[in-house]
Amino acid sequence: MRTPVLQSPTFDEAAGCRVFFKCESFQRGGAFKFRGAYNTLSQLTPADRANGVVGFSSGNHAQGVACAAQLLGICATIVMPSDAPPAKLEGTRGFGAEVILYDRQTEDREEIAGRIATERGATLVPPFDHPHIMAGQGTVALELLEEVPDLDAIVVPVGGGGLLSGCATIARARKPAIEIWGVETERSNDWWQSLQSGTRVKIDPPDTIADGMRTQQPGRLTFPVVQALANGIVLVSEDEVLATMHRLISNLKCIVEPTGAVPAAAVLFKKIALADKRVAIVLSGGNADRHLVAELLRSGSLV
Repeated sequence: MRTPVLQSPTFDEAAGCRVFFKCESFQRGGAFKFRGAYNTLSQLTPADRANGVVGFSSGNHAQGVACAAQLLGICATIVMPSDAPPAKLEGTRGFGAEVILYDRQTEDREEIAGRIATERGATLVPPFDHPHIMAGQGTVALELLEEVPDLDAIVVPVGGGGLLSGCATIARARKPAIEIWGVETERSNDWWQSLQSGTRVKIDPPDTIADGMRTQQPGRLTFPVVQALANGIVLVSEDEVLATMHRLISNLKCIVEPTGAVPAAAVLFKKIALADKRVAIVLSGGNADRHLVAELLRSGSLV
């Protein structure tokens, strides 16, 4: 569904630019991932729908696939890490999907999901490395430019790269001079390293609060798109993410999960030269752990 674009003069003053927040936290399933999942599942043949789908995800893609499958009457099985946020595990099961847990330190989620899909004759729905997934996520930029056509830049979080590659493709086609920036945490810097080296770098499972960025390597399909179309990748610290989550709650009255706050942190802490520009920030998801949110509210600290 189409999500709102919100503004906060208080945030603008702190960031030094005019910001337009694309609130994917209000999307079905609580995150942008529903877009790609629904686009992919809706194109399956009747026979493929009857055989079900298998996804693998730490949370938001899991919920996106589960929600889309429920709407389309398709059975969904999702492979999720045992340390996934409880809210995302509950949400995925709440949409009727079967959840199979794995240990992200010792097991390969893609191998597990592929084996299950083969055994069941089901369709594998990857979280980012698929043309239909990338195209679906790109509708975020399409909606943004329809609502705010005179944007100077779009800033998005980057995990596997589906959102960034999709948004970059559409934004560049609509407005070639627009800046497209991806942001990840310092601990989950596989994209930053990869763009520096010119090839896909694989890192150890990153210990970051931004669970949507615990991917270890840029996607095979998403990397060359980002490499060709994005202005670059910048990094933010864990503390900057937490401080930004608090500010978004205070200034925008909007709860976002850590990954969703990552691009806002880059703008707030001036990791990109955006002074006086019109900047869209994609708040990619709102599935924050309630205990973390409660702690942020209790802390009472703002940057």
